[in-house]
Amino acid sequence: MCGRFTLTTTPDVMAQQFQLTTITASLSPRYNIAPSQPVAIITNSQPDHLQPVQWGLIPKWAKDPLIGNKLVNARSESAFEKPSFKSALKMRRCLIPTSGFYEWKTVGGKKHPMFIYLEDAPLFAFAGLWETWENPSSGATVLSCSILTTEANDDIASIHHRMPVIVAPDDYATWLNADELTTQQALMRPFPNGHVGAYEVTREVNTPYVDAPYLVQPWASNDQPSQMSLL
Repeated sequence: MCGRFTLTTTPDVMAQQFQLTTITASLSPRYNIAPSQPVAIITNSQPDHLQPVQWGLIPKWAKDPLIGNKLVNARSESAFEKPSFKSALKMRRCLIPTSGFYEWKTVGGKKHPMFIYLEDAPLFAFAGLWETWENPSSGATVLSCSILTTEANDDIASIHHRMPVIVAPDDYATWLNADELTTQQALMRPFPNGHVGAYEVTREVNTPYVDAPYLVQPWASNDQPSQMSLL
């Protein structure tokens, strides 16, 4: 799964890598993006536009938008048959830019947060799904998204058995335009081994409102004093 991630790039780098002409999403550095918060995505309907949406997909048929809190991830192996995701997989795919993500490794009964990144790519993209939902009370339209996940590759299998689907740059356009399920399934695979790195970070990443550069710094021991107490 993927429950937290980062995005710390500049607009110029973002525009160049994804060939964007417009950016309406905020690109202030973010070190602890959490479910229900705004995230920046590139949709198949506007592949040259980076826009903000809510993280946590709200299906069109939902009566309560809080269902999105349970739909921050979508299992790639079954998304094509799940009522919450199958329509989005067929017609509303997206790229979700990121600089890295967090996962928690259980050691001795304790969960240790790990920062996971691509060793040769400071900016990359998750495969995602997006949806529009109209609030029946206010009529307001809410855009939302979910990150697709797959089995972990060998690089991070010791940390967690799942990982986000990472799309290689050469496959960006193919993913956005992949209307056929067979093409989608070919891209929804674990990222190749030998490219993913990881290290332990402070437990303060567990708190959604904490968002600072020190969260992604290597942390030798979670028994050390809080970084916040040292500021």
